[in-house]
Amino acid sequence: MLMPEIAGDTHLQSRVLEDLSDAVNYQRWLADLARPYLGENPIELGSGIGDYAAAWLSTVSRITVTEADQSRLKGLVERFADDSRVDVRTLFLPTEERAEHSAAVALNVLEHVEDDVAGLRSIGGLLRPGGAVVLIVPAFPSAMSRFDRTIGHYRRYTVASLGAALTGAGLRVEQLRYINPVGLLGWYVACRTLGLAPHNGPLVRLYDRTVVPLARRLERHGRAPFGQSVFAVARTPGE
Repeated sequence: MLMPEIAGDTHLQSRVLEDLSDAVNYQRWLADLARPYLGENPIELGSGIGDYAAAWLSTVSRITVTEADQSRLKGLVERFADDSRVDVRTLFLPTEERAEHSAAVALNVLEHVEDDVAGLRSIGGLLRPGGAVVLIVPAFPSAMSRFDRTIGHYRRYTVASLGAALTGAGLRVEQLRYINPVGLLGWYVACRTLGLAPHNGPLVRLYDRTVVPLARRLERHGRAPFGQSVFAVARTPGE
């Protein structure tokens, strides 16, 4: 089978994943959002350098981590070489493969898939009946920046557009909401207006220590009308 070309600058994608290693509170937030839906044997799509999978290991019995980029795949193999609970493998979306995982998690991945409905349909095929599809995607087409395009984003979503894609893929939407409204305002200024790219440094650390805890507290008091990302949980047909 021919492997599709990975969209975007893969070296930039890897650099950004490494550059955001200082954003520990932000990574913990996203990991915690997904954690209640993992079940005992989840699969992560686009695992990057494996930080989220490492955070989930205390929760799951076994986890499969995947990557389409061969350099990042090699890093995952090395990182989890001594942990028998972790399976590491190559996976491209869409895929014709079938499995029976308890959940599939894709954090900032779906926007890299040209045919997102086909991608979601194939993600559903990796799950047992009633399995959870957990997504975080960038929000609002108006926030599309040069950085988005360079890194291989085909689109940014609204709650409505992501809901339509999930429904079109035959999945049942369970949760669908915006998260991190403060982050969206910062994105408009830094990336959309000034043309900057996220990277490690004092600004990222300041944002992580001050803005992220505030955003998490605000989320507990009700749904935000907008946000930097859309968070979604959907289920495959069945149980």
